[in-house]
Amino acid sequence: MNRIESKFKELKKKNKKAFIAFITAGYPNLGTTEDLIKEFNKIDVDILELGVPFTDPMADGSMIQEASQQALKRKVRLIDILDLVKRARRTVNIPICLMTYYNPIFCFGEEKFIKRARECGVDGVIVPDLPPEEGKDLIKAANKAGIDIICFLAPTSGLDRIKMVARVAKGFIYYVSLTGVTGARNKLPLDLKKKLKLIKKITDKPVCVGFGVSTRAQVKEVQKFSDGVIVGSAIVRKIKENIAKKGLQKKVSEFAKGLKG
Repeated sequence: MNRIESKFKELKKKNKKAFIAFITAGYPNLGTTEDLIKEFNKIDVDILELGVPFTDPMADGSMIQEASQQALKRKVRLIDILDLVKRARRTVNIPICLMTYYNPIFCFGEEKFIKRARECGVDGVIVPDLPPEEGKDLIKAANKAGIDIICFLAPTSGLDRIKMVARVAKGFIYYVSLTGVTGARNKLPLDLKKKLKLIKKITDKPVCVGFGVSTRAQVKEVQKFSDGVIVGSAIVRKIKENIAKKGLQKKVSEFAKGLKG
């Protein structure tokens, strides 16, 4: 049982829902990212997603794209992020997922990447542009290493797709709340509750909602009918707002704590 599975079992016993925070690794620099990991661990963020900067982030909205570009300008690479997780693991036990596109994994080498990720303490990998049908070798290597490959479902996912993802999913299922890219939204999709109820009828695996959730009120609402909520763009924006200020890590941590409740 890895940290992700253990966390959801712990939350279920306490009748609680997961709060998952996303930040772009290397934005504004790797040192700040490491500090933020430690801060999130202190405030009991349930799972942390570290975004791997990539030149063509097709699922990301403008805020995360901007953060990725800034990290790429600093030459932040996948190996640097793996080493960062390894350093953080000296004091941090929070479950950590890497959210990356497939190209960096392909260039690194699938088996080499999984081996290195396990050694560094990565618990899960999220790959938006790699459908399970095309990622069988990566999934096989990850399963063997005890790393969860997190699969996606979306508003456009039909019944057959939901059943297939439910079969292969590990850790949790990432439900994309809208047909679009990441970024804060003023309102939640009207069919969100209905779609999640359908998915939960088919699988007992945790289903967590991301894309568009940016306020405490939205977090509370989504947690009523899901197993967890993922907030990314709003947290990354808070980093941007405080880059030139003292106490950035504390300000961002307090913001995330407010979202978590």
